[in-house]
This record gives sequence, C-alpha cells and structure tokens, in this order.
Amino acid sequence: METRATTEQDLDAFVATFHAALGRFPETPSDDGGGVWYSALEMDRNLLAVADGRPVGTAGAYSFELTLPGETLVPAAGVTAVGVLPSHRRRGALTAMMRHQLTDLRARGEFLAVLLASEAVIYRRFGYGPSTTTQRLTVRRHQAAFAAPRGDAEAGAGSIEVLRRADCGELLEEIYDRYRRAQPGALSRPHRWWTARAGKPPIAPTPRYVAVHRDADGVPDGYASYSLGEPETTLTVDETITTDDAVYSSLARFVLNHDLVTQVVFKHSPPGHPLRWQLADLRAAQVTDETDWLWVRLLDVPRALTARGWFNDGELVLDVGDPFFGEQNRYLLSVRDGKAECSPTDREPDLSLDVSDLGSVYLGGIAPSTLVRAGHIRAHHPGAAALADTLFRGERAPHCLHWF
Repeated sequence: METRATTEQDLDAFVATFHAALGRFPETPSDDGGGVWYSALEMDRNLLAVADGRPVGTAGAYSFELTLPGETLVPAAGVTAVGVLPSHRRRGALTAMMRHQLTDLRARGEFLAVLLASEAVIYRRFGYGPSTTTQRLTVRRHQAAFAAPRGDAEAGAGSIEVLRRADCGELLEEIYDRYRRAQPGALSRPHRWWTARAGKPPIAPTPRYVAVHRDADGVPDGYASYSLGEPETTLTVDETITTDDAVYSSLARFVLNHDLVTQVVFKHSPPGHPLRWQLADLRAAQVTDETDWLWVRLLDVPRALTARGWFNDGELVLDVGDPFFGEQNRYLLSVRDGKAECSPTDREPDLSLDVSDLGSVYLGGIAPSTLVRAGHIRAHHPGAAALADTLFRGERAPHCLHWF
C-alpha cells in the first residue's frame, strides 16, 4: 500500500473512494460543476491511499485562516474527506495518510491543522484535541417571550430585511468575513466556496430565507439563515452570524416571532450565550445537542504559542509530548504585554501534557485545570493549573460553525 498526492485528474476517483468509504453516493453537481461540497476541494493538497493499483483511502486539506485570541489571523490546514474503504480498514492506511499529511504540512511551513471529527475516538492519537464546542438550542415559541432587561443590555438599533439566499450571496460573504475576523475559533470561508456554492447552507444553493440585520446607518452587521419544515412547524436556523449580542438578540426575536411555527431550532448556538437568560421562561430554551466541533493540532509549538494574543502576564514551563512524531520537548512560555515568547528550556516543568491537550486549551475555550482534573494534564505544583487558566484564557469564548 502506498500514499500519494493527487492531481486534478484524480478528482473523480477521490470523490468516489471517499463516498464509498462512508457507504454513500456523491451528489450530482450542477451544470457549472458547483453546488456540491466537493466542488471546493483543493486537489494539490489531497492524498490517496492506493493498494493493488486502485484507491482505497482518502485524506484532504483546505487552505483556511483561523482566528486566534487577540483577533490574530493565521493559516490553518482544514483536514477533510478522511476515509478508508471497509475492505481495507485495520491495515494501517489511515495512520499512513495522517503521517504523510502532517509531515507534508510541516514541510510546507504550516504550524496548525484543524478538523471536524466524525468520531471522537479517532484523532487524539494523531495529536488533535477538541478545542471548541457548539450546541443546538430548541425554543418553544409559545414560551419565547423576552424578559424586560434589568441590567445594561440594549435592544439592537436598526432594521431587519428578509431576503432569499439566491439573491444575497455576496452580502452574506461580506458579513461572514467581518464576523470571522473578530470571532476566536472561526474559520475563513474562501471566495471559491461561495462561488462554487460548496458546503452547507447558506453557502450551498439549498433554498433559504435570510434575515439580514442593518445598523442605524444601514450597514449590514448580521444575518440568520433559516428554513421552515422538517417537521412542518419547526423553523430551523442554520447559523446566526454576528459578534454583537444586541444584534443576535434582534435576529433571535425575529425568528421567534415567525407565524405558523411551534418551535425554533438554533443549530449552532455558542455555549454560554445569554439568549436563554433573556427569555422570561428560562426553560423555554433547551439544549438538545452539545458536541465538540473544531479539533486543533499544533505542528510547531513555539510558533503556535507566539502567534496568538494573550491577556495576562506570566511564565509557564510546558513539557509537551508528541507520541505520533516520537517527540518530547520542554518549553518556557513567557508572556508580557499581550505577546509571548516560547523557547526550549531545561527548567522543571509546571505542566506535563500531550500535544492533543495543548491543542484543546490553545484557543482559550477549555481550561487547563479541567484537563488536570480529568487526568489528562499533570500539574507539578499546586498553583500550576490556576496559572495556566489565567494565561490561556481568551477575551471571548471561541466558537466555530463552519462545516468542512
């Protein structure tokens, strides 16, 4: 069995092999070749596992930007389309592709890889750690009255316009791009995704209505993509895009006041969002599904740690194991005035951890102390976990809702 890079001529074989690995059949693209998720594939970044002259496994990567704490934008490889034919599993094809891919990413000078895990037990052994979560929030409409605010919350000034997805693609692209630049954990949606209509709604051409919010000056600053049905009286919101809580509340009020609806499902609600607390009946909104979303893999620890922004000063010695590459390195992380330096050291460690655990805490959404309590990270003295919590905490919780 061998692993090799793909070319444009391998597209059909790559798509067919990946779908066969899942036991599914590919969707049919539109006449212009778009409208399906695989129309955004970058064939110069993909791999095929080949046995006896035919493809038996696939692994791909997209070229994204990831927003780090401090609103820093960095390149990130978005690993995708990983699969092995049922007839060739348990033969080392997946491990060989992962090793080939991660080695190639390092050779390209990339220091971060991300993915969405189909199964949570697969990717830790390759050094990935879950770094963001997302939740599905279901609100019963007859109980969805908002409470009168008692604090400093302000109603979103502006207006909402209802558009068809087919008529506002460029507007959605513009709003999303401004949002992802300010939201830690968010990924870019390259222009080719929008033009190819690749992915999930509202990128895909699936019919959707879009509630577009404009501020008092008429500038678009948020949207909610939604559809009605399945079941018939359920309104499902694909995504709500804004970094402004007041705008989010305005869009939520809009969909919750929709006629002929018994419940509203927000498919990607950021954990900890205040919407539930804004309702007069706290129980009107139920978390019906909470799951890991973005998994992070650090390929160059010093570059990754010095790339993100920091919000507290301090020093931490990290003893980082990377079993997949057979590496064990100790680093001194020194943070001053929002910037970090990270260099090799022989000082005694404050924390010992796997590179997958460092990926989990990297974006600031998972507290190191949580992983200490879980037995993943070893704290070498009583104050180490609290210090790590203080250092790694971001200015706002990371959230990713892009599907790839």
